[in-house]
Amino acid sequence: MYTSQAQTKSPAVQSKRIVVICSLLLVTMLSSGLSSQNKAYAASNVDSSNTSSYSDTQLPNNQDSIQATATSSHDANFSPATLAFLKAQTGLDGEQWDNIMMLVNKPEQDSLDWTKFYGYCENIGDDRGYTIGIFGATTGGSNDTGPDGPELFKEYDAVSGASNPSVTGGLKRIGVNASMSGSILKIKDSDSVFKSKIKALQNNANWREAMWHTFYNVYIKYSVDQAKKRGFTSALTIGSFVDTALNQGADGDSGSLEGVLSRSGSSKNEKTFMTSFYAQRTKIVDTNDYNQAPNGKNRVKQWSNLLNQGETDLKNADAAIKKVTDWELK
Repeated sequence: MYTSQAQTKSPAVQSKRIVVICSLLLVTMLSSGLSSQNKAYAASNVDSSNTSSYSDTQLPNNQDSIQATATSSHDANFSPATLAFLKAQTGLDGEQWDNIMMLVNKPEQDSLDWTKFYGYCENIGDDRGYTIGIFGATTGGSNDTGPDGPELFKEYDAVSGASNPSVTGGLKRIGVNASMSGSILKIKDSDSVFKSKIKALQNNANWREAMWHTFYNVYIKYSVDQAKKRGFTSALTIGSFVDTALNQGADGDSGSLEGVLSRSGSSKNEKTFMTSFYAQRTKIVDTNDYNQAPNGKNRVKQWSNLLNQGETDLKNADAAIKKVTDWELK
């Protein structure tokens, strides 16, 4: 035992041991005091901004931290006003709408970075006139006699403060030389001039707000209504309907969302109904210039694969979204 060994030492040795022991006790006490102070400092610097240091006894919940970061990165793709508008009108948040837009933009622009296309403008040769913006508003043509482009320009005039908004007023604000010919918007500027004027609106806040309002009025509202009518409220179902509506038309002919829904059965089970819906859409999605084959079938497969994976709420689905959109646009 250590005590028996200590008793054999001389008084001088024992005295030295006492000094050493006292010194060690003093160091331990000081260290303990400093540690307590450090912990108190760390605790006092923890606040809601999540920018402070944490002590070894106060670690953040990593899962919550990662989820909060992911949500904020999705929300950053929308203005606060648009986020509030979409939540109020559809029940879906920024993360869900961001994921929907990535799924929409892959077959439209071969990109998940959909926010770069507010100023997009191109005549893609589908007899629908010019295709504009994040949801593909058109100016109209022989294959599209009910274009939504005119409504977009009118809404831009309204958002910009017009007391009596009009298509003409919106066009004047942009400096575009065009006029209505029946329901078709005829662009009189040269191709390059018109496209450059739309491109210049990419970061225009009023233009972005007008685009979301028009998107909602023309496609989103009808899609949400059709989902709710069947008792469905999931982000995946709403997104699937929105994608169909903007790609094939909301209502009217057999190829529209209305037409596909009419052939999809009446099951109250959401997965059963949506499985039938995807099968019906697949039959026509590459016809009538909706998509170039096989892009349409791959477009539908994105949504059906997510359904089969159980990703119906489109929350914490970043990896799943990347996987289902990993296909080559032809």
